[in-house]
Amino acid sequence: MILENLKEAPKDPILSVSATCRLDENPNKVDLGIGVYRDERGITPVMEAIKLAEAKLLQEQSTKAYVGLAGNEAFNTSMIELMLGDSRSKERAVGVQTPGASGALRMLADVIKSSAPDATVWLSDLSYANHAPIMWTAGLKVRYYPYFDTTTKLVQTDAMMDSLKEAGTNDVVLLHGCCHNPTGADLSFEAWKTITDMAIQQGFLPFIDIAYQGFGDGMEEDVKGFRYLADRVESYVLTGSCSKNFGLYRERTGIAVVAAKTIEQSNRIKTRILEAARSTYTMPPDHGAELVNIILNNPLLKSNWLNEVETMRLRVEGLRSKLASALRDKSGTSHYDFIAQHKGMFSVLGLSVEDAHILREKQSIYLVDSGRINIAGMQESQIDYIAESLLSL
Repeated sequence: MILENLKEAPKDPILSVSATCRLDENPNKVDLGIGVYRDERGITPVMEAIKLAEAKLLQEQSTKAYVGLAGNEAFNTSMIELMLGDSRSKERAVGVQTPGASGALRMLADVIKSSAPDATVWLSDLSYANHAPIMWTAGLKVRYYPYFDTTTKLVQTDAMMDSLKEAGTNDVVLLHGCCHNPTGADLSFEAWKTITDMAIQQGFLPFIDIAYQGFGDGMEEDVKGFRYLADRVESYVLTGSCSKNFGLYRERTGIAVVAAKTIEQSNRIKTRILEAARSTYTMPPDHGAELVNIILNNPLLKSNWLNEVETMRLRVEGLRSKLASALRDKSGTSHYDFIAQHKGMFSVLGLSVEDAHILREKQSIYLVDSGRINIAGMQESQIDYIAESLLSL
């Protein structure tokens, strides 16, 4: 019979680790798997700006009627302003609200498939765990460009650029806008300038994924490279997430943005995104989007929100520095100093799959098999334990 022939799907490499951690009764367990920010109490808090926006929404919202295929258009405008700022390309950019950034990735992948059925999407090696599955499911081919140097734990820029010389007019190059997931190793501004020149000369489509704006070097600094590119290339596509910098993980609040040669062309492409949305989820949830819109258009709430994000950024930066220092002091080497150089929530440590399993089974430290750890998920009180456990391998 139908359905009876299906076998159990493979476990998600990230979500399954955190599920196992929840079952662990060790009081010293540490969950460094799933990518959420936690405070020193181990809690992912509701931001104060969000609470204030929710109170305002509760008082003023008069209906729960449908918002339309494009979602909350005021949210779309506000998010484009946040990500693009004073970029000239903003004049030809249009947005569609989506269920999270993963929804945005899929909608844009579907539209790319409609336009160029044989297109290849180039991903960094390593990349976000869901990038390749989304592209494959949309029917697109995937190819990887060198990115993370396993020796230095930094970007191997020269190898990356040499590889991308092969990308042409039927190719899409996906770039992490900031705070690279999973490695934590970010492109330099000079690298962004080189990629911009290559896109112009070779004709590939830049696809920028921004999920952590504000968590690297600051809200504006984190998109400096992307904005340089956006001002100079003919066309690009962009995804944005409100999960991290607004703490709206469970509200699934994202956006897909298209900037073509003209605003007229961008609007035509937008209709194809709406067509894809209609046959997939139809309309995105509005609650998170309206909260973001309220915050970004209220000067006091926006100021409060920016201060909260900066506090989180500085805390994560401090955790990085303290973990790197603890590892240096306890080992007498600089082997782990790269942790302090990385940006955002994650770092890849260069551990083997066996090492990751040993840490889970013997130390109750949960990280994914790639060796990625969520710096933003640890507490300062756990740093010595984490450092000693890593050095015991």
